[in-house]
Amino acid sequence: MATFGQVIFYTIITLIVIFTVVIILIFTITFTSQTTEALSSSTKPIGNVGEDLVLDCYLYSNVVGQDTFTQVSVAWTKADLEGEVYAYRDGAPNLQGQAPQFRGRTQLFPDSISQGNASLLLRSIRLSDQGDYTCSIDSSGGGGEISIHLRTAAFSAPTFSFSNGTLTAVARKWFPRPNVTWVNQTGSLLEASTAWTQSPVGTFAVVSSLQPPHLDETYSCRIENRFVIAVGEATVAEAGVSQRTYFVYSEAAGSLPVSLVLDAAAVVLSMYCVS
Repeated sequence: MATFGQVIFYTIITLIVIFTVVIILIFTITFTSQTTEALSSSTKPIGNVGEDLVLDCYLYSNVVGQDTFTQVSVAWTKADLEGEVYAYRDGAPNLQGQAPQFRGRTQLFPDSISQGNASLLLRSIRLSDQGDYTCSIDSSGGGGEISIHLRTAAFSAPTFSFSNGTLTAVARKWFPRPNVTWVNQTGSLLEASTAWTQSPVGTFAVVSSLQPPHLDETYSCRIENRFVIAVGEATVAEAGVSQRTYFVYSEAAGSLPVSLVLDAAAVVLSMYCVS
């Protein structure tokens, strides 16, 4: 007959074995479970009016070696919109229920759908395209959905010219109406004359003039609204004006400039001769 101490000892051993088995099962289930989810590299993109934009969406699976999907269906919808933005079912576009304002302006990338790419190409961005979109993907291996908040604005790089002692910056489209400031190469704020002209579609053309600039000095013209900042740098020389422009985009609507991130790919270099 086992003593009380032996009973306690075997009980403890049994509990340790059971606990170990449970831990092993938990780890096994955790690391072998197959999951899929919809992801996006940018959930708050900014669309430039009149230009094309890709709303990024793709299906991710943690299954090793699974880089293709079958029986893929995709649906793009927009909050408060009757009809779909775009749909892909049974291996082909399904546009019977597409909202009129998106007809002829949207498409997927057919060659990469089987790789889980459900990104939407939206052509000729309109101000009215702003809003909350949902990308829903389904496949034989699972599916998911993700929300994307599209912000729309109008912005363009300023072009510079120098004539009759005046340095002029012209930007053809901006919305919302931007503020314009000039500084010299030491960072001092300069006085300039700025005019805004609103087009029938609501965007603003900007013309801002600075005088008299000094030769071989660099001036910065900063055009900004709550979505985008364009910084044009112009150096005045006898041969003309050399310039470069870069854009900074806000991470969230209404955020302060300190939260802006530089898109280095947006650097534009050009040279303008004296007119």
